Amino acid sequence: MKSLHAWFPFLRWPRLTPALFRQEWTAGFSVALLMVPQSVAYAALAGMPLVTGLYAALLPALVGVMWGGSTRLSIGPSALTCVLISASLTGLAQPSSAQWVNLAIWLALLAGTLQLLMGVLRYGWLLNLISSPVMMGFTQAAGLLIMASQLPALTGWQTGGSFQWTDVGFGAASLAALFLAKKWAPKSPSIMLVVAASAAVSYAMGYADNGGAVIGALPASLPSLGLPQLLTLEELMFLAGPAVLIALVSFLEAASCAKTENQKEGTVWQENQDLMGQGLAKIVSGLSGSFATSTSFSRSAINLASGAKTGWAVVGTTSFVLLAVFASPALFHVPRAVLAAVVILAVSSLIQPMAFVKLWRIARIEAMTAGMTFGITLLSTPRIYWGVLAGVLLGLSHFLYTRLHPRIIEVGLHDDGSLRDRHLWHLPPLATHVFAIRMDAELDFAAASSFEKYITEKLSDQAQIQHVCLFAQPINRIDATGVETLQQLRHYLQRRGIQLHISGIKLPVENALKLAGELGLESHVILYRTDIEALHALRALTIQPSKGSNLGNP
Repeated sequence: MKSLHAWFPFLRWPRLTPALFRQEWTAGFSVALLMVPQSVAYAALAGMPLVTGLYAALLPALVGVMWGGSTRLSIGPSALTCVLISASLTGLAQPSSAQWVNLAIWLALLAGTLQLLMGVLRYGWLLNLISSPVMMGFTQAAGLLIMASQLPALTGWQTGGSFQWTDVGFGAASLAALFLAKKWAPKSPSIMLVVAASAAVSYAMGYADNGGAVIGALPASLPSLGLPQLLTLEELMFLAGPAVLIALVSFLEAASCAKTENQKEGTVWQENQDLMGQGLAKIVSGLSGSFATSTSFSRSAINLASGAKTGWAVVGTTSFVLLAVFASPALFHVPRAVLAAVVILAVSSLIQPMAFVKLWRIARIEAMTAGMTFGITLLSTPRIYWGVLAGVLLGLSHFLYTRLHPRIIEVGLHDDGSLRDRHLWHLPPLATHVFAIRMDAELDFAAASSFEKYITEKLSDQAQIQHVCLFAQPINRIDATGVETLQQLRHYLQRRGIQLHISGIKLPVENALKLAGELGLESHVILYRTDIEALHALRALTIQPSKGSNLGNP
């Protein structure tokens, strides 16, 4: 039964009772009120036929929640993923054309397959390559670009600089109504109400008959499953990079929502299971003729706030979206300017300039990484994925620098009984003729050179030192390079007649050193289990008349 649940996670869902049905379908209806207009608007953002937005909210949403680990996430079209799709395909085809749709389908299939493989192979940790500052810089730049892309539809701007004032009226009124509702009535179905009201006004004034830009006729039918047309090898290679980025960025969206859900429930996030669910959702979306899906934070938050308890709420949402597909003719008269207002409202929460200020106060290097990601994303338009790739490289470069330059300090005893940086806190040495150090990092190939260099340089200026004590509690791992470095250091100290002490060594490190023969009696290394024991022993030391004598283990 356990293996069956692993292959079919939805079998763990509770049996549907009348009470649970009412609760979950009520929450599902609340999400559907937002999902229907958003899906259509996001399809336009991705350059896809509008009905594909509704298709992306049907089977993909069901499959994603049935095979995912977080059962209350709203899977479907999302702003970030849609703008990445549009940016990736710009210049390759005309938006909404058959070639554009085919390329978008392949993007969904490639990104979904990658996510599925990562989940099956338990490679969810790879998502840590995109740090929070990189994601922040990218999302804020993407938010500005999305807003800018919606201005022509919002204002009816045309080549030559002219505006359609009716479009401006619809866009401005809708935008004002949506932001006012967000502030004063955040729990109301404001988007659906604004869409419905604009459709009524548009119909009454004959806006479409006078050449106004409206949604128009949408197919009132279900998508047909099928494979897309084959691409050339060159086209597939071109889509590989954007597909990887879409897989990473879209899952980071899912991760932020999933962590919120699991924190509220006090459960452990199953990132690999969610990867499989998200991947399958993208694959099914591609086979449905739609584009890559992701998780919407706003819709997931509404789902949780509406009292959703299980994946049945997503099933409820999907059932209402299904009704909307057959009722799509009702959307005919909705002005395109209103869809632009819906998109701008959705991405407005991404624009948080004070986040840069806060990050600058916390870590300036990371703030610079976020700022450069932000700038490169804007400058590389429409290939905005270069911003994320540049941010990842900057983040990894900083990570490697910190690993290659670990924090190594000479310690002294503070008044509160803790061991701290002796020079920063102006503390005396632990004992006469004792050089006590601590390295706050792993002793591996990355840190070994800095570790050896620090000790040899410090000892070259202090000829009176007879004892070196390494407080090793922060060192939780050592590799072959670290063992070799410690061996060379021990021989160097022996040649100078200096005794090596190690305090608080952890078991994995101790086992590795023992296997290398570095902690035997012949090694002349003195071990202490605790720092307190080491402090007492070091303070009891007297100057040895014969340097290099074996003090033995205390």
